[in-house]
Amino acid sequence: MKLYTDEELAQILDQPIFHLIGEVADDMAVECYVVGGYVRDIFLQRPSKDIDVVVVGSGIAVAKQLKNKLGREAHLSVFKNFGTAQVKWHKLEVEFVGARKESYSHDSRKPVVENGTLEDDQNRRDFTINALAICLNKNRFGELVDPFDGIYDLEDGVICTPLDPDITFSDDPLRMLRCIRFATQLNFMIEDETFAALERNAHRIEIISGERIKDELNKIMASETPSKGFVDLQRSGLLMLIMPELAALDIVEVKNGRAHKNNFYHTLEVLDNVAKRSDNLWLRWAALLHDVGKTKCKRWVAPIGWTFHNHNIVGAKMVPVIFRRMAQPLDMKMRYVQKMVDLHMRPIVIADEEVTDSAVRRLLNDAGEDIDDLMMLCEADITSKNEIRKKQFLENFRMVREKLADLKEKDYVRLLQPCIDGNEIMEMFHLPPCREVGILKQTLKEAVLDNSVENEREPLMALLMRKAEEMGLKTS
Repeated sequence: MKLYTDEELAQILDQPIFHLIGEVADDMAVECYVVGGYVRDIFLQRPSKDIDVVVVGSGIAVAKQLKNKLGREAHLSVFKNFGTAQVKWHKLEVEFVGARKESYSHDSRKPVVENGTLEDDQNRRDFTINALAICLNKNRFGELVDPFDGIYDLEDGVICTPLDPDITFSDDPLRMLRCIRFATQLNFMIEDETFAALERNAHRIEIISGERIKDELNKIMASETPSKGFVDLQRSGLLMLIMPELAALDIVEVKNGRAHKNNFYHTLEVLDNVAKRSDNLWLRWAALLHDVGKTKCKRWVAPIGWTFHNHNIVGAKMVPVIFRRMAQPLDMKMRYVQKMVDLHMRPIVIADEEVTDSAVRRLLNDAGEDIDDLMMLCEADITSKNEIRKKQFLENFRMVREKLADLKEKDYVRLLQPCIDGNEIMEMFHLPPCREVGILKQTLKEAVLDNSVENEREPLMALLMRKAEEMGLKTS
């Protein structure tokens, strides 16, 4: 964070695009300001590509005139329904809108919009740090307009609303998620009264579409420390409304003096561990959902204690339900997350026992090209405070990785797929696709994975014939 004088801001904005916008606005006798995230990021010394300009008048008219001034190299898009326009010039994108004031009805986040002043426009902004404006008109070029002292909130690392937070969040409930998202991305704190308003208005999130919720959650997930956002979502009561399956993990039960760990905070630790090593959004989602099935699978079994048997299988079945509600993609990305959740216990089971060639071959067969991501997830899942046990797991994971590397080097696809396939089996025994063919294929597959038979035609054919004879099948 760095404070700048108006003169220094004028130097920072001493770029052709800003002077040209100012010239057009002066020619049309209207005020214009660069606003929002672009201004915020100047003070935070963060790169920002998107430039938003507010015109006290017609933003579309200014955009059209700017396009004429820039000539053929510029591209103009007008969105009359929204009263906005966009000018693309070289690598820059500038959004224009007229200053406006808004009023809301209780059952919609779509406001009634009227023309307004700069003050009206700043009043409607979500947070003080996004209500900063810098004038582009020539006689005031570089002048900061900050009616809510947003510059000091930036300096203090605080998120708060310009006006009454209850009105801000009730009018547009999506702002509650944006509040938490900005706090997560910027590593800011949410001001106490603003957070209290999140709790009071959490129920209003129910009018927001899954699509909009998904966009904010994905931005939280993509941040440096995504756990921060999910802690705030849980504390505010929002998580129970948008992802109750995850919120339900935030419980510790005690029976006969024995407690299980808090699986919600364990999950967030795993998520942060993955985030330190990978930007893969869908691997991060797998980390967030890897234990989501534990609530349904929790059992007390004497004398063992608390168990969560098959939580990986149950969790994998929950992934499509959650993704559909969140309007997340239901394609390969969703299936990838499902696979990670389903398989995340496998390397741990291997590492907890003897690391056998057979177990590693089966793991590689099932995980395929996603094996490295799976191993990363499983290593992130080791959050035990018992350093001796943690060290043992990680050492065994190292052994698993070595065996995986050896298999991959030897072309695991060829090694793990029997050289006699289903088509040949059907032709040999004059069978259509049927249960018997599946049994014979699986017999060969199991033998190859266990490495009990060489993946060569002669020994596999001998095994096939023995199994077929047991089943009463004959070749012609």
